[in-house]
Amino acid sequence: MKQFFLVLSIILSALLSNAQVSAVTSNGDEVILYNDGTWKYSKKNDAETKEILTNPTLFEKGNKSTFLVKSNKTNVGIYINAQKWGFKKTSGEEEAEYEFQLKNKDAYGMLIAERIEIPLESLQNIALENAKAAAPDIELIKQEYRNVNGQKVLCLQMTGTGQGIKFTYFGYYFSSEKGTVQLVAYTSQKLFKEFESEIEELLNGLTVVK
Repeated sequence: MKQFFLVLSIILSALLSNAQVSAVTSNGDEVILYNDGTWKYSKKNDAETKEILTNPTLFEKGNKSTFLVKSNKTNVGIYINAQKWGFKKTSGEEEAEYEFQLKNKDAYGMLIAERIEIPLESLQNIALENAKAAAPDIELIKQEYRNVNGQKVLCLQMTGTGQGIKFTYFGYYFSSEKGTVQLVAYTSQKLFKEFESEIEELLNGLTVVK
């Protein structure tokens, strides 16, 4: 998927002549190419290079978030306000296990659960790489650790363009020996402030099911 964004002639030249070489993708990102066919971004934005701090606020599910949507893959669920948020279980072919929508409004969410444990410190890079596959111009706006219903999670806010639409992505990332969970909500950049409180309410429903 990554190679799709690179100029093929530059890749071939790099593989034949040098152990590593700098190049520029069609989206203007600077990358380093290696002779084994792999590559990485040569620069990160300021948010990516900053230390991830912990927000001292304790985040809890809302009083009206009483309906539990439970993952079948790991011991995590999301308490939602069913009057505001609708949900559906996917067919199993999609990456997401559940999809959410703010009723009659243009804000969406998805729960991605895997049984593999991934160190919380590594989830930032994984989340960014996954987001870049859909929105190559993705930019990390905010990152912090949060305590959500007694669990430490990574909170990321990103913006990027997908299919010509400028989106804001706001998500919680959690991992334990039971598996890894990504709960991500998104809407257009223009609408994010309008739906921010409802999005946070959805995210704050993330909980470990005993």
